[in-house]
Amino acid sequence: MTKLAANSAKILKRLKGLRDHLEPDEIPQLNEPGIWDGGQGAYGRRSMPCDIVITNQRVFGYALTTFPRQHLFLDALPLATINTVALREKTHEPIFRELLISDGQRKVYIRAPRKKILALYDGLRTAIEDSTARADEAVDKGEGGARITPIYGKQDIHVPFERSLLATALLFAGGLLFEVFGIVAWMMTGSAQIGLPLCIAGFVAVSIAIVQRRQHGKKRPSAQ
Repeated sequence: MTKLAANSAKILKRLKGLRDHLEPDEIPQLNEPGIWDGGQGAYGRRSMPCDIVITNQRVFGYALTTFPRQHLFLDALPLATINTVALREKTHEPIFRELLISDGQRKVYIRAPRKKILALYDGLRTAIEDSTARADEAVDKGEGGARITPIYGKQDIHVPFERSLLATALLFAGGLLFEVFGIVAWMMTGSAQIGLPLCIAGFVAVSIAIVQRRQHGKKRPSAQ
């Protein structure tokens, strides 16, 4: 068994039900955990924690849950349609990086820790280049049409700290702590005048953090 075949077999074994959703002659080449953001669509949600799978034909987000009921998430972009792949790094986000993939009609954002994003970027580029080479061979044989070579790049996205995910996370965590301290102070002293203001401050902070997170999901810096 070749290294590619062995790796494909491991992915199929690891991801339950994946084999049933592959196209004819489609071979999984790489998968990493991440967050797939394909915008509002048929699945009714913007961001989805899932496995990011790269095959010889597509890149897609995949998640299959069976409890309490079976639910499948699968959103894909064919390699042959991709014209832009950008590795994006935002200020004030020390852990996560972002991969932007576009076919000219829609944009998909993949978020994951730096090491995994780099693996996905390299794996996707290799898969697209292999797909392009096969397409070029088909053109030489008169069996298909030529395709456009995608543009690859890296982007530094400068985001003010107060609008960053790190600031939102700190605000949310701080709000929860204020609520907990307020409840504890109220119980220990029996005085609402001491505990209630802390609870209110915490509730306000959490509410603002939730609103900011939703706004962050709606507004994304455009590709340069």
